[in-house]
Amino acid sequence: MNGTLARILATTLILSGCATAGTGTGSTGAGAAALPPAGYGTLRQDQISVDLQNDDLMVKVTPLAESVIRVAAPDTYRRLERLVQAQGATAVASTPDGTPTLFLVSLYSQAAGVGFTPEDLQLVSGGVRYRPSAIVPITPGWDRHRLEQRETEMAIYTFSRDVDLGSDDLVVAWGDSESTEWATILPRVQAERARARARAGS
Repeated sequence: MNGTLARILATTLILSGCATAGTGTGSTGAGAAALPPAGYGTLRQDQISVDLQNDDLMVKVTPLAESVIRVAAPDTYRRLERLVQAQGATAVASTPDGTPTLFLVSLYSQAAGVGFTPEDLQLVSGGVRYRPSAIVPITPGWDRHRLEQRETEMAIYTFSRDVDLGSDDLVVAWGDSESTEWATILPRVQAERARARARAGS
């Protein structure tokens, strides 16, 4: 029993670290006190995700920081929150940083037999290029590093806590393809956070 309680406590502390990282540097620049209660956001996952394409490979990168997913619609928020609860401890434990910034990465292709190299995903924040600290597969076929036609593979990526989701200069890159879409998403997240606080207050 003591061993079980110790494991539960350790997992709780790790996930608390995720929440702290999500509202600190690896966030949209707002502390936890500024976040609205859960359940008042309206954004779809596509509206808080960066999309880019590299040849036949389509990549969707969704920040899992609480300060971002809190503004998602209730069903989307619950789904992403459950994902963090289920896989977050493993992702954090696999990261030397200890308090990383987590991302859900989804890969998709219309073509058959499209190979991919997971480490091709990189982030540029504050002029510094970051490689993933750890990659935790979610779908069973991820380790094949190959997509069949219309197949989706997913994993949680951990990056340094120094990746700043509160800055609009964040660049998402896969191989030689880059996206600056976060500069459009960030104001949307910030505006929705204010609207969600207003909804909660009313």
